[in-house]
Order: sequence, then structure tokens, then C-alpha cells
Amino acid sequence: MTAGSPDTTPDGALPRPRGGRMPRRERRVQLLESALEVFVAQGYHAAAMDDIAERAGVSKPVLYQHFPGKLDLYLALLDASCDTIIDGCREALASTTDNKDRVAATMKVFYSYVASEEGAFRLVFESDLTSEPDVRERVDRVTIECASMIADVIRTDTGLPDEASELLAVSLVGMAQVSARFWLAGGGGITQDDAAALIAGLAWRGIRGYPMTDDH
Repeated sequence: MTAGSPDTTPDGALPRPRGGRMPRRERRVQLLESALEVFVAQGYHAAAMDDIAERAGVSKPVLYQHFPGKLDLYLALLDASCDTIIDGCREALASTTDNKDRVAATMKVFYSYVASEEGAFRLVFESDLTSEPDVRERVDRVTIECASMIADVIRTDTGLPDEASELLAVSLVGMAQVSARFWLAGGGGITQDDAAALIAGLAWRGIRGYPMTDDH
């Protein structure tokens, strides 16, 4: 069976078989999973609602019952993807009071997210629709919210002013996501754990140079 044959979707994947009625919540999850596969494979502009409906094994009217348009569907996926990495960052920071371990745990979150087989990170970090304000807002939310949490730790521990703490935090987030994407594109010459540990070591050597406050 070859890509583009009548038995495959445009990107060569097998469509899901059409089935019976499904509870609304389950159907929505199924549609989002199918949409993620199509958007990651084709990008927003090349993807069509027909492709997504075919991948999900539903009629296009069923798809429109859940999502009025392609942008609504894309934004729903973005919300879920952004929540995943923001929640992961929050859990990493709360997992320990040792700042060296916090840096390592946070770096692992970004590397695990980028390495996920679903490829959802492409919607957040490599979207071809960042000119759309609603998309840009969600993409920026990842940096803003993750950096805000990290800045709180930096400010509390060092006594640095808000602006300095926020700039350092944004720099750490940028280091995490850019290096993780570069590592993935490099073909895995370094294991995921080793790559995350390497960059965590670099980040820690920099951030530990700021003195702790008298309270710590």
C-alpha cells in the first residue's frame, strides 16, 4: 500500500475504520488525536478538515459538530499541548527544594516533551501559524508561564529584582526548548537523558553563580 492510494490519507497513514456512535467526550478525544497526527505531518496550512475527518473515520459533518472550523481545532490542540509542558514544569519545580535538582528536572521536562512520539511540540515551537494572534498568544504562554514559575524561585533565593529574575528565567526556558529541538533534529547521537543532563549542567553552572539571600 503506498502513500496517496485510495486506502491511505494524504500523508500515507491509514485512516481509522468508521465505527458506531461514541460518547461526545470520547469522540472529541478521538478527533483531537487524529487532528494532531494530520497537523504534525502536514502543518496547519496544508491540512484540511477532510483529511482530519478521514483520519478519524468520521464524516465531515460529525467533525464540525465538535469543532466549527480548522482554527478552532488547532487552538484546542495548542491549549492541550501548552498545558502539558506548563504542568510538567510546575511539577518539576515542586518535586524538590534542591535547586540543582530543580534545574535538571525542568530540563528533562522539555526534552521529554520534544522527544514525544506524537510530535505535539511542533504545534508549539514550530507552528506555521504564528501570525495568527490567538496562536501567538498560546505559544507565548509556554515561555511566559514557565519563566514566571522559574523567576519566582530565582527571586526568592537570590533577592534579585523582578526584571533580572524574569530575564534569567526566560533565558533558561529558551536554552531548554532550543537545545531540545536541536538535539532531536541531530538524530540522537546523544541519548535523551545525556543531552538533558548536559544542558542542565550548563544551566546550573551559570545560575548557581548568583549569591543566595541571607535567608537561604
